[in-house]
Amino acid sequence: MFHPLGPVPEFDIIFAGGGTTACVAAGRLAACDPSLKILILEAGPHTLNKAAHVQPYLYLSHISPRGTTLTFNFGNPSPNLNGRAPVVSCGHCVGGGSSVNLMGYTRAPASDFDDWGVDGWESKNLIPLMKKLETYEVQLGRSTHGYDGPIKVSTGGHKLGACEEFIQVGKAYHKRSYADDTDDLETCNTYSPWLKYIDGMTGRRSDPAHNYIYNQAHNPNLQVWAGKLVKRVIFKDKRAVGVEFTSDPVSCPDADPSLSILRATKLVVISAGAFGSPAILERSGIGADAVLKRCGVEQLVDLPGVGENFRDHNGLFVPYFTADEVITMDSLWRGDEGAVQDSLNQWESNGKSLVAQNGSDVKIKWRPDDDELKAMGSGFEARWEGFFQRRPDKAVAIFTLFSGYSAASRYNLVPRNYLAACYITLYPISVGSVHIKSGEKDEEGLDITTGYLDDPSDIIPLNFAYKKTREIFRRMPSYRGEASVRHPSFPEGSAAACGEASGPVDMNAPDIIYTAEDDEVIDKFHRDYVVSTWHSLGTCAMKQEADQGVVDARLNVYGVTNLKVADMSIVPLNIGTNTCSIALLIGEKAAMIIAEDLGIDCTACPSWWK
Repeated sequence: MFHPLGPVPEFDIIFAGGGTTACVAAGRLAACDPSLKILILEAGPHTLNKAAHVQPYLYLSHISPRGTTLTFNFGNPSPNLNGRAPVVSCGHCVGGGSSVNLMGYTRAPASDFDDWGVDGWESKNLIPLMKKLETYEVQLGRSTHGYDGPIKVSTGGHKLGACEEFIQVGKAYHKRSYADDTDDLETCNTYSPWLKYIDGMTGRRSDPAHNYIYNQAHNPNLQVWAGKLVKRVIFKDKRAVGVEFTSDPVSCPDADPSLSILRATKLVVISAGAFGSPAILERSGIGADAVLKRCGVEQLVDLPGVGENFRDHNGLFVPYFTADEVITMDSLWRGDEGAVQDSLNQWESNGKSLVAQNGSDVKIKWRPDDDELKAMGSGFEARWEGFFQRRPDKAVAIFTLFSGYSAASRYNLVPRNYLAACYITLYPISVGSVHIKSGEKDEEGLDITTGYLDDPSDIIPLNFAYKKTREIFRRMPSYRGEASVRHPSFPEGSAAACGEASGPVDMNAPDIIYTAEDDEVIDKFHRDYVVSTWHSLGTCAMKQEADQGVVDARLNVYGVTNLKVADMSIVPLNIGTNTCSIALLIGEKAAMIIAEDLGIDCTACPSWWK
C-alpha cells in the first residue's frame, strides 16, 4: 500500500500533499468506493505507529531543527517585528499538522463559516460533517457533537491540578463563568475544559493518518508514497492530467533527485497547505503575471490571488515558577528517565498517565468586558466596534495554562517545575503573502511576507493578554513567581519587575500598575518574540475570482479543469479556532464534493475505523 513498486501506474485521483485534509478526503473516498485508484504523494516521512506521533507528550520533539517532520518556513524581516524574520513551521509528514500538533480540540463559532458567504459552506451544511468525523468521548447527547466518527476527542490521560486553579481564579478574580463545553459553535467568554485529539481508551494521538489511511491497508488501490515532493501539475489544454514529482531532499537526502511524471485520469487535488499549495500552482503556471515572470515560469492562467491573503494567529508562551509538588510535564519533557519510564509503563498498560497529555486542560475564549476595553485604549476601539461588538460568539483571544514549560532547556532555566501562560489572538487584521522565488544556485524557495502586527490594532490584545494572564497566575495557589528570562525586561524599580515569589497574592489584591515606560517594554517584548501559532491559511482563497479568489465553492481552480485545492489554504477569512478542526472538516467536505462529481454514493460509507 505504501511504496511504489514496479512500473509507474496510472491513478484515478492524485493528491499532491498528504496532510490532514488529504488523509481525510482520500480515506473517505477509498472507503466509499474501494475500486478508486487513489495516490497520496507526501514529501515528508511516514508516521505509522512511530512513538513521536502516537505518544501525545512527544509532540515537542518535532520542533528540533534537525527533524524531518516539520518544515521551517522563513519569512521576510519586518519592521513591525523590530527587524526580525519570523519562522512559520508546518507539518512535513503523512498526516501533516495533525500528526505533530499539540492536539488541542477547538472549534470555530458557526458564524465564521457563514461569514465566508460561499454557497454550500454555510454552517448548517457543515455541522453534519463536523459530527460525522468525530467520536466525542466526553458528554453524551450534545447536538453539535458526533459520537461515531474516526477521530476521537477526550480529556486525555491525566488530570492536571494547576488547570483547575486557573479556572477557580478565572471565576473569582476574572469574573467569568464556567461551561463544560465552549466548542458547541456558539458559547464564548467562559472558562472551560480544553479537550484533545487523544483516544480516551488507548491514550494515543487520534489523527487522520492512522484513522483514515493506515487502517485501510487492506485496500491496494489506496496508496501513499512518502518522501515524494510534487513540483507542478501537468496539463493538457488546461485540463490537469497528472503531476511532476521528485524525491524530497529533506526526507530522502540520498535518493535520486530526477523528476518523474504520474498520470491522473479523473482528478488532481492539491493539498500541500498554505505554503505548499500556492507554490505548486505557481510552478504550474497559475498565478500573477509578475510573480511567474520573475521566476521564469510560463503562465497558463492569470490568477493573481494565488499566494495572497496569507493569515495566521499570533501568540506566545510565557513561563512562571510553580510549587515543587505541582504535577507538570517538565520531567517528561526534560527526558528524566525514571519519570518517563514510569509514565510509559502505565500508558502501555491502560492508556493513562502524562504520556497521554499535552499539558493543558483549560482555556477561555476571551472577550473583553467594558473595563478591559477601557484598559486596552482607543487603539482597539475601531476594531472592536467594527467587528467584535455585534458578534458575541467571536472571541478576541484564547487564554490558557500549560502545566510545564517546553522551552526551559532552550533558555537554560534550572530543572524544576514550571507553568506557562499561553495567549493566542484569533482574528488579526494583518495579511501577508506566499510566493515562489528564484533562490541562489537555482534552489527553489518561498518569498513569505507574514504581515504579523502590520496593523496597529493587532498588538493591543497581545499586550493586554500578558497583563491579564499574569494577574490570573499571581492569584493561583501554586504560583511562585515569574521566570524573568522570557518576560518583558521591565526597568529597575518598576512595580512590574519579575522574579521568584514565595506564594500567590491575595485574590483581592490590586492589579500591577504599569507605567507608560512599562507599556513600551511590553510592546517591544511582543514585537521581539511573538510567534506564529502554526495556523496558516488563506493563500488559495475560496472566493470570487474577481476578489482574488483561487478556487470556487466546489474547490475547482479557476481557469482550468480537473484540478482542485483542498486544505487550509482555501479558507478565505481568519477563524476563531485552532485550525486542525477546520482541516478535518475541509477533508470531509472535499470528499463529499469529489464523490458527487464522480457519481459515487457516500451515504452508506462503511465504518472502516471500527
